[in-house]
Amino acid sequence: MLSFFRILPFISLLSGLLFAPMARAFVVDDIRVEGLQRISAGTVFNYLPVKIGDEVNVGNTSQIIRALYKTGFFKDVRLEHEGNVLIVFVRERPAIAEINISGNKDLDTERLMEGLQDIGLAEGRVFKRALLEQVEQELNRQYFARGKYGVKIESTVTPLERNRVGVDIKISEGLTARIKKINVIGNQAFEDDELLDEFELGVPSWYAVFSSRDKYSKQALSGDLETLRSFYLDRGYIDFKIDSTQVSITPDKKDIYITVVINEGVVFSLSDIKLAGDLELPQEELFPLIHLKRGDIFSRKRLTAGADRLSRKYSDAGYAFANVNSIPDIDRENRRVAITFFVDPGKRVYVRYVNITGNANTRDEVLRREMRQMESAWFSGEKTRLSRERLQRLGYFSEVNMETPAVPGATDLVDVNLAVTEIASGSLSAGIGFSQTQGVLFNASISENNFLGTGKRVSAGFDTSDATKKIALAYTDPYYTIDGVSQGYELSYRKTDFSELNIANYSTDVGRLGINYGIPVTEFDRLKFSLAYENTSFIKGSSPSDEFNDFVARNGKKFIDYELVGSWIHDTRDRAIFPNRGGRQVFSVETNIPGSDLQYYRINYLNAYYIQLTNAFTLKLNGELGYGEGYGDGDELPFFRNFFAGGIGSVRGFEENTLGPKDSENGALGANARVVGQMELLFPAFGDDFRDTVRAGLFVDVGNVFDLAGGDKIEWDRFRASSGLMLSWFSPVGALSFSLGYPLKEEEGDKIKSLQFRIGGAF
Repeated sequence: MLSFFRILPFISLLSGLLFAPMARAFVVDDIRVEGLQRISAGTVFNYLPVKIGDEVNVGNTSQIIRALYKTGFFKDVRLEHEGNVLIVFVRERPAIAEINISGNKDLDTERLMEGLQDIGLAEGRVFKRALLEQVEQELNRQYFARGKYGVKIESTVTPLERNRVGVDIKISEGLTARIKKINVIGNQAFEDDELLDEFELGVPSWYAVFSSRDKYSKQALSGDLETLRSFYLDRGYIDFKIDSTQVSITPDKKDIYITVVINEGVVFSLSDIKLAGDLELPQEELFPLIHLKRGDIFSRKRLTAGADRLSRKYSDAGYAFANVNSIPDIDRENRRVAITFFVDPGKRVYVRYVNITGNANTRDEVLRREMRQMESAWFSGEKTRLSRERLQRLGYFSEVNMETPAVPGATDLVDVNLAVTEIASGSLSAGIGFSQTQGVLFNASISENNFLGTGKRVSAGFDTSDATKKIALAYTDPYYTIDGVSQGYELSYRKTDFSELNIANYSTDVGRLGINYGIPVTEFDRLKFSLAYENTSFIKGSSPSDEFNDFVARNGKKFIDYELVGSWIHDTRDRAIFPNRGGRQVFSVETNIPGSDLQYYRINYLNAYYIQLTNAFTLKLNGELGYGEGYGDGDELPFFRNFFAGGIGSVRGFEENTLGPKDSENGALGANARVVGQMELLFPAFGDDFRDTVRAGLFVDVGNVFDLAGGDKIEWDRFRASSGLMLSWFSPVGALSFSLGYPLKEEEGDKIKSLQFRIGGAF
């Protein structure tokens, strides 16, 4: 298609020919437009550079025609006149009635339509062939970038009534070209395999049946080349260069060969490390944060990390806009580099306001009491991060975002803008359900972890199943005092048939009344104490074992106990639901104090630690230890206070509570000691849209219970092990956990159950 400027001489010539019979210029008395179908005459008049009363002559007719062509509405424009009436003849370009795209799989249709609309190719718009050709070129470019070199784009324009057209774009994507080989030329210090292991692209291993690593992508190759550059720069090769990159495709457009030519250069070491600029902070506090020393091999990664730590140090000291740059001074002759960290701290900054948005239900004071960054105080990056983590650990919000914009017109003030997205923190339910170990469940409950937006926890309800019948009331005020001391109360009655829980044939009725307090020690540590009155009835089953008969003969069937529990909690998780970093340790000692009918104690230790491997993968390491025994007049831990193992929460793949010693009737008895270890590789399930509600993982569990009071020893041969898949779902009806486990180490007589699930529990 000829460009507009190339046809201007022809427009001028045409206008001259049209007006050749006219011997003189004329003043326009009227203007008439002929040939319009969809476009109104008023639109034409708006674009016409001539109006009634203006003079028209041979010299300005080209300007009139050019102005109408520039609108893009017309494919032909012609001027005539009858006396002093200017007549404008036009032929409209057709309008687009519909656009259909078919055959596209890699590119989303909705996004393609949005892209077409952005460039003016959309329903109701004027059709321009040049735009359609531009779309075809762009589609080819995008498919080539995805390695689909065999793509074919066929566009059809179908005339319709009323000067309209239909546009059909048919795409035949073809197959993605596969990488057959990547060659690296010029490497001396590292083997090809070591370098190619860093690449996202490559030839998959023979066993990687479903790998897409060999699908070529221009963007992926660019990322791999940058990874290669970083690999060398992190190992001291400052002068490393990529001389050329060649991508060759076979004539059938199915196989791709990539050749990367590099120049490694030589290794440089650090000759000196200096600090410069307006430091403001003592050098003895800054140098230890750099983590480099003279003689080390140069590493861009370590250099960047050192600069980041310095920036955080200044941010924590109130210099919110501090800038730290590492400046190398390269001595190529001696292969050494002197590094200067140049510090521009800027002004020390105060926080003007902490602004909170998004808390429609939660009161401001509930959020503000978790804030460690105060208004009118020096800004601290560490306190801001800590405030965000504390809010995330509340469990009231799915998202907590913080921004620290500068205050307009001030160089030493910032605001902290806190935006939260609330989630349902309570539930009201009544229904019927089913559990693998407890059978049919009837329940009704109301619970609210953020009662009336105050942060107080209130719950009431009952549950009834084949195994358990329970009614409970509980109340906790996490800020009973302004310093964060919590106070809570509980009242409950629970009847448990242990035979329905895969345990021996007995049951208990327990009434409980208790009070508890929590005391913050540090930002991450908390002490909790509780005192409870318990009234317990022990009921033997229809065919009691010898162990139960002996227990009742020694201790009776009814007990009044006073339980005292002390625990230490260390919580550094980045969030309460689906954490990615940090950990949670709990050490607790529970004992029945002197004066109780049953005198015993139990010690528990839990350590769950999360390591974020990538943005998608998190490694969880979990360990649990438990031990209990009697003291004073009591010489044993009651059966109903034993530790159990098997099932979700301990060793998955084994039936719940079935591991460990058995009684004379072959019922699970539990034991006075428990050791469990779990390792989980966690990742989001069903994509990023469900990252905050669903998490899947691979697991390995090891553990068992041991009767140390009866002479058992904790030996490896006694442990059980399993592995498998797990899924956690934070659903609208509560937390759900599923596992599909298979034993790795089992013994004859063990009860196996691969598919297991549980409602409730921590994530």
